[in-house]
Amino acid sequence: MKELLGIQLKNWLISGGITEYWAIILQSIIAIFIVIIIAWICDIIAKKVLVSIVTKLVRKTKTSWDDILLERKVFSKIAHFAPAVIIYSSAGMIDHEGLNNFIQNSAYVYMVILAIMLIDTFVNAGSDIYNTMSISKTRPIKGFLQLVKIFFYSMGLISITALIFDKNPFNIVAGMGAFAAVILLIFKDTILGFVASIQLSANKMVNIGDWISMPSKGADGIVIDISLNTVKVQNWDKTISTIPTYALVSESFTNWKGMEDSGGRRIKRHLNIDVKSIHFLSDEEIEQFEKIRLLKDYMIEKKKEIQTNNPEGEIPVNQRRLTNIGTFRKYVEAYLQDHPKIHNEMTFLVRQLQVSEKGLPLEIYVFANDQEWANYEAIQSDIFDHILSIVPEFNLRVFQNPTGDDFRKLANEV
Repeated sequence: MKELLGIQLKNWLISGGITEYWAIILQSIIAIFIVIIIAWICDIIAKKVLVSIVTKLVRKTKTSWDDILLERKVFSKIAHFAPAVIIYSSAGMIDHEGLNNFIQNSAYVYMVILAIMLIDTFVNAGSDIYNTMSISKTRPIKGFLQLVKIFFYSMGLISITALIFDKNPFNIVAGMGAFAAVILLIFKDTILGFVASIQLSANKMVNIGDWISMPSKGADGIVIDISLNTVKVQNWDKTISTIPTYALVSESFTNWKGMEDSGGRRIKRHLNIDVKSIHFLSDEEIEQFEKIRLLKDYMIEKKKEIQTNNPEGEIPVNQRRLTNIGTFRKYVEAYLQDHPKIHNEMTFLVRQLQVSEKGLPLEIYVFANDQEWANYEAIQSDIFDHILSIVPEFNLRVFQNPTGDDFRKLANEV
């Protein structure tokens, strides 16, 4: 039909006394002008009328997914196909084979590019819709969507290449096997990232919002993005660390999500007690410690136990006796159990470690019930402020390497 109209127009110009050469040129100009007018009208109808109607309908619906499609301008991109289709289908009106093929090929390439852009937009909209679901917190799919984009971009590139060189697309794909090694080298990170993304997602190793630390990559903070090739971590100092996705599978890292889900945050610190300050309690010290509220019940119980098990006349070395370090340890336990910010349903230890040249380490291994970083640091600081200040009350000394001031005092004494 299009070719027939072109021939009729050319014959009409020839019958008017115009030579065939000029008739073909005029016919082509008129045909191009008509096609442009029709394409312009279709573009206006598609963008101004149809898109406006669709926009109004979307605004009235209660669902959110169509609003996302509208925000991503999916319907506007679909409207771009209208003039392209008109130009491609009307190219036959031009009675010039070279110009006809050029316009058709150009329209075809334009439609392929539009199709790729539309698919890209659809994928992005699908990602936005998926992110509104609760499952997106534990099953990120950004890496898979990026792989889909790469596939369609590759198909579009192959289609355009096949058109330009007038080859069968399947032959081009088959011929790419010879460049498989080069392709593997170019897309090495993408392939490794894709495999790693599957492992991370399937094994629930890391999700957006998790706190991870990976010293080898300088990362310690919250995961803000997981893509096909990289994982972005916002560190506590607000810097951004970018980690290759496959590094999270091939190397070790710490995910603190288990701690966050537990409701507590571990406090593990110790102080070194000077061994020379450790001794048995005297009767005066026992009476003094009985006045301490947190030790009162313990001291009364131990005093009765000692009186029951120690026969009269037994030499001190054979008797059961209380020590200041043991009493201090019980005080620390009672103090922590009475502390409102300590999680008493999780691991709770106040223990002695191996004696070293720096004294006897007394380790506190408990969990705070507040996980916020600033609050957590304040809690453990307050605890050790109190413990370090109360040590002298038990006639104990915290071990500390001698400083210049210690040597100065010793010299003055001498």
